[in-house]
Amino acid sequence: MKALFVAVVLLALTGCVSVAKVETGEHTVGDRMAVTLMGAWNHVNAPNLGPAQVWTMEGLPADQLLLFSGLKDGEAVHATAVAERGKKNFVFRSKMQPDEIANLFEGAFSRDGSSFKLVKLEPAAFGGGKGVRFEYSMVRKVDNVQLSGLGYAGVSRGELFAIIYMAPRLAFFDRHVASVDQIARSARVKP
Repeated sequence: MKALFVAVVLLALTGCVSVAKVETGEHTVGDRMAVTLMGAWNHVNAPNLGPAQVWTMEGLPADQLLLFSGLKDGEAVHATAVAERGKKNFVFRSKMQPDEIANLFEGAFSRDGSSFKLVKLEPAAFGGGKGVRFEYSMVRKVDNVQLSGLGYAGVSRGELFAIIYMAPRLAFFDRHVASVDQIARSARVKP
């Protein structure tokens, strides 16, 4: 998280970041996932953010919606910058069980020293197939902000598809969690 925040700030200062409005309606994410939005979001596009599309309502320090579309076996769920060589990489494996998928995101989100606690894990339909829904809490190391999070994930044809949302617990999470649930329920993975 800290690395992502610092990277976005630095890239914004150098002009390498773009933000595009994602309007209400159906949108394709990657090659195989489609989602339907009931309200507009902002898509942040910057180099080295990792394999997920990053969307936000309030701005990156306030909230993030990560959309993973077709992450292949052996690929990391986070950015893998050269400067992070000493840190463990958390890679997807196509045979992972639901609890292992939740643990994969726990590892990725706590690589910078942030704390992560899985609050709930349950089976859920996602993308037109079987999946998992999980809730978590975090304390972001860079600023000690307490975050709440929600994730949906599923594996199709050996590839990971996921929608993960995180925002400060006291204000922003409750404001947008219903919208995130709607997006996740609308997700369709193309065969």
